[in-house]
Amino acid sequence: MAAQPGKTGFRILAYISIALAAIGVVLPLLPTTPFVLLAAFFASKGSPAFASWLEGHPSFGPAIRDWRRNRVIPLTAKVLACSMMMLSWGLMFFMGAAGIVLAISGVFLAGVASYLLTRPSY
Repeated sequence: MAAQPGKTGFRILAYISIALAAIGVVLPLLPTTPFVLLAAFFASKGSPAFASWLEGHPSFGPAIRDWRRNRVIPLTAKVLACSMMMLSWGLMFFMGAAGIVLAISGVFLAGVASYLLTRPSY
């Protein structure tokens, strides 16, 4: 039985998201938790087996379960994500990025930070 076209897209997005999360484990400028949550969302739509694996994973599973059950984000994940976003924007500023790039990225990053900071923590 061939995969449905929509499911294939979700599966690809799930794999890309978990790859970015894995990179975020070793690269401090890339937060892990948001990409794990994205991977779980995409996997639930495109690959039930991969979604089950993610939920049972010893490192990724607790964050996914906490998000699904209570819509909470760990305080350490919030602090790390917001810190890295500020650092990234600061680097762009000091490296002389164009004003429009700073403005657009600043608005986007502030929106993401606002969303993160308004979610409950544990």
